Amino acid sequence: MSASSIWSAELRLLLRSGRNLLALILLFVLSSAAVLAGIAEIENQRETIARVEAEQVRDLAAVADANAGPEGDPGYAAYYAFMLTQDPPPPLAFAAIGQRDLQPYVLRVRALGLQAQLYDSETYNPELALPGVFDWAFVLIYLLPLVVIALGHDLVTGERETGRLRLLLSLPGSGLWRRRIGLRYGAVLAALGLPLIVGGIVMAAPATGIAVMLLTAALYCAFWFGLAMLIGASLRTSATAAAAMMGCWIVLTLILPTLANAAIARSVPVAKGIDLTLAQREIVHRGWDVPKEQTFERFFVNHSEWRGKEEFEGRFHWKWYYAMHQVGDEAVAADVAEYRASLSKREDLTRKLGLILPGVGTMTVLHRIADTDILGQLAYQDSIAAYHAGLRQFYYPYLFNDRMFTRGDFAQIPRYETRSGTGSLEIASLIALIILTMLVLVAGALSLSRQASQSRAKSQK
Repeated sequence: MSASSIWSAELRLLLRSGRNLLALILLFVLSSAAVLAGIAEIENQRETIARVEAEQVRDLAAVADANAGPEGDPGYAAYYAFMLTQDPPPPLAFAAIGQRDLQPYVLRVRALGLQAQLYDSETYNPELALPGVFDWAFVLIYLLPLVVIALGHDLVTGERETGRLRLLLSLPGSGLWRRRIGLRYGAVLAALGLPLIVGGIVMAAPATGIAVMLLTAALYCAFWFGLAMLIGASLRTSATAAAAMMGCWIVLTLILPTLANAAIARSVPVAKGIDLTLAQREIVHRGWDVPKEQTFERFFVNHSEWRGKEEFEGRFHWKWYYAMHQVGDEAVAADVAEYRASLSKREDLTRKLGLILPGVGTMTVLHRIADTDILGQLAYQDSIAAYHAGLRQFYYPYLFNDRMFTRGDFAQIPRYETRSGTGSLEIASLIALIILTMLVLVAGALSLSRQASQSRAKSQK
C-alpha cells in the first residue's frame, strides 16, 4: 500500500467522524470571524483617526481666524490651539489587538500641563475589559486547545476501548501514531492559520510578522497535542482522558493565569493614571495662591534661559500661567516615573510568567510582535511627551519675549510625527515555549513507546 493511500485512508478516517469534522469547521469559522472582527476594529480606528484629523484642520483654522492680526496674543493661541497626536494601528494589530481597545490612540494636546491631558481619557471600566477582546490571538489561546481535546483525547483510549490498541502498538515501525497525530495537527493549524494568512494579505501585514505568529501557533498547538498523547497513553478510558484534558485547559489557561495576575497586581500596586492628572491639577490650582516669584524660581530650575524675562505688569500674564503648568508637571515627575516603572515591572513579571505558562507566553509573543502591548502604549506616550516639549519650546520665545503671534505663525506650530513601530520578537518567551512544547512532546512520545513495548512483550508471551 503506497504512502499516499495510507495518508488518504487516515484522512477519511479523520473526516468520517462528525465530531472531528465539526470541530475543525468550527475552528475555521471562529478563526475567520476573529480575523474579520480584528480587521473591522482596525478599520474603525483608522476611520476615527481620519475623522479627527479633518476636524483638527477645521478647529485650528477657526482658532487662527479668531487670533489673527497685529494684536495676536501668543498665550491665547497656545491655550486654544489643540494639536493632534495619533497612534495608527500597526499592521499586525488585527490579529492581536492587545491594549488598543482600552488605551487611547488619538489625543489632542496643547501647551498646558501634559499630565493633566495625558491620562484624562482613562475612563474605561477595568471589570468590563477583563474578558479581553475577541481576536485571532483569543481564538488561539483559549479555543484551539478545546479543538485539540476534541480531536486528540481518544487517539489512544479509543483504540483501547475497542480492543485494537495492543495490536496497533505491537506493529513495529508502522508510523501509525505519527500519521494520526500529524494529520490532526496539520488540519488544526490549517483551520486556524488560513484566515490569518488571508487577513495578513488584506491588511498588507509584513510576511515575517505573520510567519512569527504562525510559528507561535504551531508551537502552542504542538504543546496541546503532546499533552493529549501523554494523557491518552496514561489513562484507560476516553471520558477520563477528556476530563483530564479539560482540567488541564481550565488550570493552564484560566485558573493559573488569573491567580498569577492577581498576585502580580498585589505585589506591584499601580496607581491610576487619572490620579496623576488630579495631582498635577491640584498643584496648578494651588499656584494661584503662591507668590509669582516662587513659581518662576521653580520654573527656572530647568529653564534658566528665560531668567530675567519674567517681569510683567498687572496681575496676570500668560508667561506666568504656562510656567505654573510646567512647574505642575515637574512636581509630579517622580510620581509619573514611579507609575511607568510599576507598569513596566508588571509587564516584566507577566513575561516571566509566560516562561512557565504556555498560554501567557504565547500571548506575550503575539502582542509584542504586533506592538499592541503596554510597551507599545508607553512608546506612544513617550512620543506625545517629546512632541509636547517641542510645542512648549515653540511658544516660550513668544511668551517671554512678548512677541506678537500672527496668523502666519500658526503654520509654524510644530506638527506631531507618528512614532516608529516598536514591535519586536520576544525571543525569551518563544524559546521557553519551544522548550515546554518539546518536553511535553517527548513525554508523550515516551509514554506511547512504553505502551508499545509492554504490548509487544505481552504478545510474545
